[in-house]
Amino acid sequence: MNWESLQSLDQLQNLASSNRPFVVFKHSTRCSVSSMAKKSLEFDFDQLPAGAVIYFLDLIALRDISNFIAEHWAVKHESPQLLVLQGDSCLYHASHQDIELSEVLSFIS
Repeated sequence: MNWESLQSLDQLQNLASSNRPFVVFKHSTRCSVSSMAKKSLEFDFDQLPAGAVIYFLDLIALRDISNFIAEHWAVKHESPQLLVLQGDSCLYHASHQDIELSEVLSFIS
């Protein structure tokens, strides 16, 4: 399993328009807590079903996308943050030490 980079608002809007749940990990490349959360997620990637994708958002480079997520899905911006989004709904979000990959499996299985 590799990360899929979330690079543009168009890409995000295409994901949302599919009306299928998708997972976004918002990561600050300057934050040690965020790096630890990322490593923890990667350690648990073997739990993911075949073909599952987690979209990786670099908050430093692409803050406009993070701001759009916070506004559009009415979820307070945090870093690190793991979200499950579907259409116009945020089905799940967690930040910092509450991030657990196992919590999103029911949404993407």
